[in-house]
Amino acid sequence: MTPFGLLRALRRKNLDAWLDGWVRAAAANAIERARGPRSDGPRHLLFALCDHWEPLWGNASRAQGDARVRAWEERYPSLAREFVDADGRHPRHSFFFPGEQYTPEWLDALGRLAAAGLGEVEVHLHHDGDTAATLRRDLQRTVEQLASHGHLARDAAGRPRYAFIHGNWCLANGRRDGRWCGVDEELPLLFETGCYADFTFPSAPDECQPRIVNRIYWPEGDLSRRRAYRRGVRARVGERRHDRLLMIEGPLALALRPGRLAPRIESAALTATDPASEARVRTWVAQDVHVAGRPEWVFVKVHTHGAPDAQAASLLGDGGRALHRALGRWNDGARWKLHYVTAREMYNLAVAAMDGASGDPRAHLDHAVPPPPIAAGRRS
Repeated sequence: MTPFGLLRALRRKNLDAWLDGWVRAAAANAIERARGPRSDGPRHLLFALCDHWEPLWGNASRAQGDARVRAWEERYPSLAREFVDADGRHPRHSFFFPGEQYTPEWLDALGRLAAAGLGEVEVHLHHDGDTAATLRRDLQRTVEQLASHGHLARDAAGRPRYAFIHGNWCLANGRRDGRWCGVDEELPLLFETGCYADFTFPSAPDECQPRIVNRIYWPEGDLSRRRAYRRGVRARVGERRHDRLLMIEGPLALALRPGRLAPRIESAALTATDPASEARVRTWVAQDVHVAGRPEWVFVKVHTHGAPDAQAASLLGDGGRALHRALGRWNDGARWKLHYVTAREMYNLAVAAMDGASGDPRAHLDHAVPPPPIAAGRRS
């Protein structure tokens, strides 16, 4: 392949947007491991499954949405209770619920799963052609609706706090054509309405993918500018910000596929046609996402669209079991301990690491943001 042909191939998959960031992150992690002190105890794998949970995916009817919600309420508890982590906790699903699909009965069903200690609900939103004023209105409405069902954490003054995933990946007006958002200043607007962390990325091969890869970081610079998430400062022990949301990325890599010479883009997406495997889990862990200075806590955030029928059949069946069996190999108690966490708990552990916490992370699950009312007091 000619250099020009290679460049075209890279751009077709938007690899030119993030490949150098991936290499830099891996190099920085290697240097940190070489220079840092060695930990005597096991490393801790903090695993969160963040679901863009959309019952009306694919222009489904209300009846189809009802059936999809029912499938999760009926089948997820039995699957989750087959597996436990190092703390004896079952898998904890993070349902990022789309505000534009608000249906009281569906949130009540998710409330029953949350009350059973099997997950929590956070905010997802698809929007297009918005202004700051219309987006603020829609976010506030979504937050109020979810909170009215007992979902979302509260601060000391009783105001809802939430984690966020942007629909269509277009955080802060991230597309070149301006579609599926419209609001450059989305990051500060999210923070002002109670958002503590964004879990949108990775989105590769989508064009919105930032150059910052495999990082937990604070966005920096003028946060009202378009694609403000593209610049940031890595989260590290001893340094914590209180004036902006935190960016928590899942693993992103180029990885070899069994039986194929060409590598794949591994963006930590679970689908019916690409379920979890031991090889994929190894790749996720190898990206070594962590707060600088606390390498023994490894953060693995994967994502899915779990409500559509094919994905639900996989996640609630053989695909889900394959995921948790593969994760179980990282729970030997000597070299690794596995911890199932929600998005909120993952944020809390990142903040705890910044605040100097170490050792067993379980004691810090509610470090900064308490559990939502519907799940308060649950630890199993």
